[in-house]
Amino acid sequence: MAGNDRRLTVAGCRLDTACPRLTTAARPRGAALLLVLWLITLLTALVGAFALTARVEALQGRVLVSGLAAGNAARAGLEYALTRIELDDPRRQWQPDGQPHAWRYAGAEIEVTIIDEGGKVDLNQADMTLLAGLLRVLGSEQFEAEQLAGAVLDWRDADSLTQPTGGAEDADYAAAGRPYGAKDGEFESIAELQQVLGFTSEIYARIAPHVTVYSGRPRPDTAFASQEVLDAMGLDGELLVTQRRQLDPVTGEPMPGAVDNSWLVGSRSGTYSIGSRARLADGREGVVRAVVRTGGGAMPGMAYTVLRWEEGVTPR
Repeated sequence: MAGNDRRLTVAGCRLDTACPRLTTAARPRGAALLLVLWLITLLTALVGAFALTARVEALQGRVLVSGLAAGNAARAGLEYALTRIELDDPRRQWQPDGQPHAWRYAGAEIEVTIIDEGGKVDLNQADMTLLAGLLRVLGSEQFEAEQLAGAVLDWRDADSLTQPTGGAEDADYAAAGRPYGAKDGEFESIAELQQVLGFTSEIYARIAPHVTVYSGRPRPDTAFASQEVLDAMGLDGELLVTQRRQLDPVTGEPMPGAVDNSWLVGSRSGTYSIGSRARLADGREGVVRAVVRTGGGAMPGMAYTVLRWEEGVTPR
């Protein structure tokens, strides 16, 4: 009978035959596979993060090493400049008159400038005429130049009387919202100019390379003064600087010319502003700007005393 031949099946197994036990073993195996995949993904991310961190640290290390090399090369330029100043042979001696000098050190290109502080305008010694003249040469109008020069004199003098032309005493500072008033004492650094009434950051930036507090001279030494300072003294700065740099290749002395050479012969003070810029092959630059005094350092074994020091590294 057809009904007797019909076989009931469940999940592909006939009920009248032996059938394997039905299990759910496939489910744990699938979960384990997903877990393994997640672990592989996590480990891949961790390895990638470690590799990226290592690369960044390696790059930072190279940047740090390059910066240190550039800074050390710039400091080497300063040290070398001091040896060239002291040479007896005028043909090899570097004059501290602001002329740039090129030098190579450990693969770095170095440019050094040296200026004798005696060739600058001393803020504690210069008179009204010289200070105002320098400010005019540097771009200030006559009225502003006299106001600023007077303020410099009032800052350093001990009295409370304002200069006949320009100037600023305590009442003027108070009116301008500066309660500290005039110092009534000598400048200790050229940076004090930024506190003097009327001096903006722009004016300070223009005058800073040409002034000092270390020379003790009422008039700058013309042998080392910049063109701007020479002009402020009423001289032909361009002509004097040009002649100063035309040296006799045999003697190393300035060439004789139409100008009296006495303007070109000075006595070095031993206190110098030195700027040294070193450029590495990869483009990194190190810069040192300092004022140093030679003739024995503050501590035994030092060749000079540092009076002011600035340094930095520029990115490539």
